[in-house]
Formats: sequence, structure tokens, C-alpha cells
Amino acid sequence: MGDRRRARELALQALFFFDMDKSDSDQSLEIFCASNEEKLTQGVAPFFLDLVKGVKEKGSQIDALLNKYSKNWKITRMPVVDRNIMRIAIFEFLKCSDIPCSVTINEAVEIGKKYGTRDSGSFINGVLDRIKSLEGF
Repeated sequence: MGDRRRARELALQALFFFDMDKSDSDQSLEIFCASNEEKLTQGVAPFFLDLVKGVKEKGSQIDALLNKYSKNWKITRMPVVDRNIMRIAIFEFLKCSDIPCSVTINEAVEIGKKYGTRDSGSFINGVLDRIKSLEGF
């Protein structure tokens, strides 16, 4: 597994932790990082931090896109794993121009299959593809 995949998976875990803890403070991020210190290698940590901090900073914009393009699903009703995988991917659409959208979607789908439900892959793919196509990424 590559460093970017590891960073995405750890970012998912951190965002899940923030959702469950009802906190996304810097202290919560420090606690998460301290408990995953061995996984946050030099190759993983910078991209991980970019993803987590970026999703936190752009949260309103990201969630607005999710709400707009997820048919019949309010963001609050989405499975926490799926929601956070898509938040990471949308942040990549917005701020990581060096990563092709097709790669971002593929990574999100694969992570969804690994950590989500049986239907996560197709749900994530559908929403992200709609966002990519209709927002012109």
C-alpha cells in the first residue's frame, strides 16, 4: 500500500474519531496523532495532515456539495464512513490538482469497500462522479 493510500485511510479514521467524539479540535487531532504515531511516517504524515486540516477548513463547502449531489440523502443520514470518505475526496477535487479525479474516485471507492458497507463503493462512486461531472472538476 502506498503512502497516499495510508494517509487517506488514517484521515478517514481521524475524521471518524472526530465525528464520534463530537469534536474536531486541534487537541483531538493531537490525541489521534499520538495514538497513531508509528503509522504517521515521513511519507504519510504531510498528506494526512493536509487532508484532515483541509476537510476541517473547507467543511462547509464540502458538505454543501455533498448535500447538493447526494440524491435523497441528507448528509446527517449518510453512514459516517461513507460521508467522511467523500469529504476527503471532495477536498482532493478542490485542492489537490496534481491528483486526477479518476484516481481520487477510485481510491475513495476502494477505501469504501474496505471500511464501509456492501453498498458503500457504488454509493460513493455515484455521488463523487456526479460532483466531478456537474461541478467541472
